[in-house]
Amino acid sequence: MDYREKFKNLRIDNDLSQKDIAKVCGVSNKTVSHWETFRREMPIDCIKKLCILYNVSSDVILEIDLKGLS
Repeated sequence: MDYREKFKNLRIDNDLSQKDIAKVCGVSNKTVSHWETFRREMPIDCIKKLCILYNVSSDVILEIDLKGLS
């Protein structure tokens, strides 16, 4: 599952609107819509903010296998 889809699911599970996420990231509602429909990549600073908001590790969201790096 793409990280943008994971963030969309987290947004819905937490009863937040695209407008709420736009405020957190300092972007427009349309930009959030573009992320969720895979038209745009999400900037790393927003990924960080949303990981903090949802209390989830970026490793999980981005599917990074730290054990595979050693």
